[in-house]
Amino acid sequence: MLTYNTRQKQLVLPEYGRNIQRMVDHCLSITDREERSACARTIIAAMGSLFPELKQPENVHKLWDHLMIMSGFRLDVDTPFEVISKAQLDELPATVPYPQSPMRYRHYGRLVQAMVRKVTEMPEGPERSEAIMLLANQMKKSMLAVNADGVEDARIFKDLADITHGAIRLSPETHRLHEFRVAPAPTKSKKKKKR
Repeated sequence: MLTYNTRQKQLVLPEYGRNIQRMVDHCLSITDREERSACARTIIAAMGSLFPELKQPENVHKLWDHLMIMSGFRLDVDTPFEVISKAQLDELPATVPYPQSPMRYRHYGRLVQAMVRKVTEMPEGPERSEAIMLLANQMKKSMLAVNADGVEDARIFKDLADITHGAIRLSPETHRLHEFRVAPAPTKSKKKKKR
């Protein structure tokens, strides 16, 4: 009678397959430490043949880690590397802090608002004027992503003055921003039937 995989125990690392898991289980049953270590090296060679990229010298420690994981950390063998422990495997990574400061103009994004702060700190001059125009054009692009109908320069200049608390004031009469157009969505072409 056939034994189906659904009726067998679940594999710890299924990418290595059931035969490698059987080898690991056999290695656990060996009582002599030297023979068990030789068996483990043979299993590592078989695992490396399945994944040749792990046979590279800088990646071999991963194979030993996988062997320990597959054995349930019960395998006591001589290893060429310090292998992972169950505590290290269960350890959660540190949480990544996410800025929680409120944003009034969310459609511009945090990077644009950070650039606004940098530009306001710059000394007066042609470099600052060029940076302000680049920033205003970027704000217009960001606004077009939200409002595809079109954006007036006066709206961008008003938002820029509001974000900088009046430190940067531009007028539509003296400054013009680029005219960006939203690219039309590609149309699906029907394939012609062969005759």
